[in-house]
Amino acid sequence: QGVVSIFMPAIMGVIADRWFPAQRLLAFCHAVAAVFMAITGYIGMREGYDVAFGDIFGTYTVAVAFYMPTLALSNSVSYTALESAGLDTVKAFPPIRVFGTIGFIFSMLLVDYTGFQDSYNQFFASAAWGIVLAFYSLSLPKCPVNRDAGGKSLVSALGFGSFRLFKEKRMAVFFIFSMLLGAALQISNGYANPYINGFGEYPEYAGTFAVEHTNMLISLSQLSETLCILLIPMFLSRYGIKKVMIVAMLAWVCRFFFFAVGNPGVPGVFMFALSMLVYGVAFDFFNISGSLFVNNEVPESMRSSAQGLFMLMTNGFGASIGVVAAQEVVNYFTKNQTFFDGWPIVWYIFAGYALLIAILFAFIFKEKKV
Repeated sequence: QGVVSIFMPAIMGVIADRWFPAQRLLAFCHAVAAVFMAITGYIGMREGYDVAFGDIFGTYTVAVAFYMPTLALSNSVSYTALESAGLDTVKAFPPIRVFGTIGFIFSMLLVDYTGFQDSYNQFFASAAWGIVLAFYSLSLPKCPVNRDAGGKSLVSALGFGSFRLFKEKRMAVFFIFSMLLGAALQISNGYANPYINGFGEYPEYAGTFAVEHTNMLISLSQLSETLCILLIPMFLSRYGIKKVMIVAMLAWVCRFFFFAVGNPGVPGVFMFALSMLVYGVAFDFFNISGSLFVNNEVPESMRSSAQGLFMLMTNGFGASIGVVAAQEVVNYFTKNQTFFDGWPIVWYIFAGYALLIAILFAFIFKEKKV
């Protein structure tokens, strides 16, 4: 996911800005992702428990490669539609975006309830949603394209002008810290579920609700998301992007700290629950607010590519750095220690990392003077 996000969202954003309406490209990406996800499910069904990692890795990678750009493209299409209707994106977008989180919760609970999580059926479920979304995307309002290359250079002709944003110090700082927060997001996505499941190997925690229904517990994160998204317009207009991002960074500190001190028992499970609840602030105030900030800072002609650049920094470079660095930390501190000695240290280190980012961002990032 991290590797393909380094180039796919940016490339698709360029295509949407220059040659192909964003809503149609969104449909195309969903359709291709669905087809390859269905092929992945078919291979799993055909091979059964004998399926090897290499058998499904190729088709799954292609599916993810075409899915990741849809995150940025859907934002771009939404902003264009709202602005065409004369609406303020900061106020109008969050209440719409909340339904994406509701869909995420529904899908997690569906996979948990049906038992698809441990079978190839999860790929077929993903493919089915993808086909529905592909057809739905074709019904969305038309997005403009700018076929004027805007210059004679190859960079301008290909539409990679969004990378010029790095020439502005404030935007460069914002994108770099977005990358660092993207690493924190990957840490959370990569280790939360297996960490909680790991407690099931110990008699005192085997059979607890958190271990048996980890997806259901983690869905509290998305429930928190639905509430926090609605707070974004007020916080952005009242406090500005800098304070909102700092709040998100401090929420990541709390997210990791609660993992360090929690466990699936009572009262430890309440620490896990708190970790899930602060996730809404950590994710929304960074991801959704950041996307809105980028949209409002760039000209209309490069919005799709700028959203792709934001996705490249967070889910591309950030995720790739996060998964590699985090794996080194996890391996080092858990290899020769017990589960209960090694993992808390790991989460404390991640919390310290998020705190350091917050402190540096507070001193380095400067908001535009009004």
